[in-house]
Amino acid sequence: MKLQRKNRVRALAVGALAVSGALALTACGSDDTSASGGTGTSAAPASIKCEGKGKLRASGSSAQKNAMDVWVQNYAGACKDTEINYQPTGSGAGITTFLQGQTAFAGSDSALKPEEVAKSQKICKGGQAINLPMVGGPIAVGYNVPGVDNLVLDAPTLAKIFDAQITNWNDAAIKKLNPGASLPDLKIQAFHRSDDSGTTDNFTKYLKGAAPDAWKHEPAKTWEGKGGQAASGSAGVSSQVKQTSGAISYFELSYATAGKIPTVKINTGAKAPVDATVDNASKAIAEAKQTGKGDDLALQLNYATKAEGAYPITLVTYEIACDKGNKAATLPATKSFLTYIAGKDGQAALKDLGYAPLPTEIADKVRKTVATLA
Repeated sequence: MKLQRKNRVRALAVGALAVSGALALTACGSDDTSASGGTGTSAAPASIKCEGKGKLRASGSSAQKNAMDVWVQNYAGACKDTEINYQPTGSGAGITTFLQGQTAFAGSDSALKPEEVAKSQKICKGGQAINLPMVGGPIAVGYNVPGVDNLVLDAPTLAKIFDAQITNWNDAAIKKLNPGASLPDLKIQAFHRSDDSGTTDNFTKYLKGAAPDAWKHEPAKTWEGKGGQAASGSAGVSSQVKQTSGAISYFELSYATAGKIPTVKINTGAKAPVDATVDNASKAIAEAKQTGKGDDLALQLNYATKAEGAYPITLVTYEIACDKGNKAATLPATKSFLTYIAGKDGQAALKDLGYAPLPTEIADKVRKTVATLA
């Protein structure tokens, strides 16, 4: 199924949320392992339909944390008999815990691997785990180059920078993309994540998908590129960019916003280079194809998109749940909560948090699929 750009989600108007500092995707993996419970809206949305009682445990992607904080608080305000505890332990840890049968669902920055789906059949009696896309957002490329505040790069050049093939800011390839800039004779300091990271996985998927001739490594949560320097978490790499002349790295947009770090515009081949913004990320998500079969809604982003205004370095995070074989004690609340967060009110809360709401046709398919969970 080709998800047409013309059907992409409209920006939904919502009341301003009291959030401060870093508003968007928090780093995947090790940046934050606190329990959910952040600030939310003052009143629970009327669209929430409460089902089930008791405690609902979930864990995984910390990229979803800010969204989960608001969703959990809103749901708790409407459903007094249900307690939802989402632990942002990181995608890998969340999937492991889910496959051990300890949680009702998991959050993940990447779709399940075939071997993980096979393992899930032991937990999902008579069924298997499926991927439900829920949250999107841009991965920014931040930089610190004295005298340059409007840097444009493309996928092949980025791939060569992060693989130590381009090592100086006045390299001919960078000059060609920035004819009016005063590029200094300065060594490039490329920083990558030292920890296993869903952000790294998605960033390298972009490099491989958009510049396969320049990026020879396979996408992975562990950094595979040559050279460069490492720091832990998005907080670590963004801090290094902030304080290091000549630095460049990749991290969630919130870190660039909070640190006032300039971000690279991407030359995709469209009429104009594309900024890392929430709206531009939504345009890219609308270019995705469904690769999952049946009720599995795993998506393949078009990293080589040339659509006007579509920012290609985009992350989509999933909720992982059993299509069949869910525990009777938690199934009603699981369906109720997932229906809310994939619905109009749940998705409307995302933009003020710096996330990209799902395109309408994807959100509709997620809700229909959630209704069939058994």
